[in-house]
Amino acid sequence: MTDRTDETDRRHRFSEGAGFDESYDDFDLDPPELDVDPSKVDPVDSRVLSDMLDERQIASDAVDTEELLDVGLSYMQINRFEEATEAFERTAKFAEDPSIEQEAWVNKGVAHANLEEYDEAIGAHQEALRIAREADKEGGEYDRAAPQHTATAHTNLAYALWEFGDTSQALEHAERAVEIDDRFAEGWYNRAFFLAERGLTEEALNCIDNAIRLGLRNAQILEEKAEILEELGEHEEAEALADEANQLREQAEQQLIEDREQLPE
Repeated sequence: MTDRTDETDRRHRFSEGAGFDESYDDFDLDPPELDVDPSKVDPVDSRVLSDMLDERQIASDAVDTEELLDVGLSYMQINRFEEATEAFERTAKFAEDPSIEQEAWVNKGVAHANLEEYDEAIGAHQEALRIAREADKEGGEYDRAAPQHTATAHTNLAYALWEFGDTSQALEHAERAVEIDDRFAEGWYNRAFFLAERGLTEEALNCIDNAIRLGLRNAQILEEKAEILEELGEHEEAEALADEANQLREQAEQQLIEDREQLPE
């Protein structure tokens, strides 16, 4: 990984769990096939889920790519990212549907990023974008059917490039993401982050406001907006947003404690 100066060494918050909103159902990490009875099994026991995943391995001569994709997503849920990369790679290898193939490459890139394997993450997202380009050349309906995969590939490629030290290309892909899908809230937030890194705070503020209008409102988003407002000299509004972000974070932590207390012993 390339070394960066202190100014570009701030951790990219989009990578820390902002997630996808409800319109991106294809990226659900909780497939119904893996539902468990919480009265019998602790749902956060990764060993139980691992056993269920192992039972669902598919022979190479009869690959159900949609099911295998779900296996990879489920590995992501329990932070078994190496196994997830293998499942996604196998999905992409056998997928006949370009939408499934592209989704597999996108998620493989995310898994590699979680392992801090940013070179591999970049390659996976670039492969996802190659599929989109080929589909576009063929004049099919693929790109219109699944633009979220292409937008997500661009925004995650931007993150991987930034972590790898290539900040110039990172902004280009962040901008391309919202050009493809202007209702992609995470894409607007991603673009705001890279613009702020370049000191383009007014443009960054417009982008982060777009993300909030599209429903992406959490502690991380508000903290990022507060920092942008501070740079613009809007200290009172920045302080109010920072306070709101702290309240949201405290509420989330309290909810997590309550959820854990309700788990069966």
